[in-house]
Amino acid sequence: MPDALSAIFHLLDLRSARCTRLEAAGDWSLRFPEKLALKFAAVIRGGCWMVHPDHPSVRMEQGDVFLLSQTPAYVLASDPGLVPQDGMKVIDWERSDIGRYGGDDTVLLAGSFRVNPLHGRLLSEALPHLMLIPREAPSAPVLSRTLEIMEAEFHQARMGSELMRHHLADMLLVQMLRAFGAREEEHGERRGRRSGWIGALTDPRLGAALNRIHAEPGRTWTVRALAEIAGMSRTSFAAAFHEAIGRAPIDYVTRWRIQVGEDLIHRGISVAEAAAATGYTSQSAFGAAFKRIRGCSPRAAVRDPDAVRV
Repeated sequence: MPDALSAIFHLLDLRSARCTRLEAAGDWSLRFPEKLALKFAAVIRGGCWMVHPDHPSVRMEQGDVFLLSQTPAYVLASDPGLVPQDGMKVIDWERSDIGRYGGDDTVLLAGSFRVNPLHGRLLSEALPHLMLIPREAPSAPVLSRTLEIMEAEFHQARMGSELMRHHLADMLLVQMLRAFGAREEEHGERRGRRSGWIGALTDPRLGAALNRIHAEPGRTWTVRALAEIAGMSRTSFAAAFHEAIGRAPIDYVTRWRIQVGEDLIHRGISVAEAAAATGYTSQSAFGAAFKRIRGCSPRAAVRDPDAVRV
């Protein structure tokens, strides 16, 4: 039975697109373009500034890692006050996955992941635009070991090095999301705020319920049945679920069903088949739920994906 994170990754059609290494020294400032992707970068040596349009500039040192869930144009620089150059033009990325600018006092490893635009909202609802995992975080040693192996694959031109880097990037992404979920759950308890489904997955009780929801979208779920899976009373489970995720359990179930159904329709399955696969007793019941959540009929969403109201 797939767990919730694996099910969401499958729906997102999330796959590593490219892994790169950036070496820089002296005074430097490089701007990288906006793209529909997840992107991470880790400082392997030295330090630099990360300049994000929606956040104060962040100083990063060796061992720090960041993840961008919605990737606007951003800047990496030795000094945030420098005027940035176009990082895609001053470095020839077409010929190599290693970019060099003035030396190697600072070294970063980076990777990006393509996301199915149909389901990008799943991440935008759960992750901040900029997620920083500092070197002193409890999860840092795990990330460091994966990064060391990835770094070695850049230095040694061995059989399958590119494939290894892609798989290591996939591992690193899961490790970062686990680390983020644990930090959000901890901070959420202290501050009394929601952690989202990423944080909820780290809770053994809520995580068990989420895993079953995501694995069995066609099942007729009730709050009582989910509470039993979580090992909680119905009232306690409903309150904890809503506090963590910001939605009532059955509302979350309905939205996951529609998400899965929409994906099936875009893959060529009929509306009637998608309705049956997601637990609806009729095509009209599925259509009514779809319109309530997406703002248009299933067929309209297929004809014009831009018609969907998020």
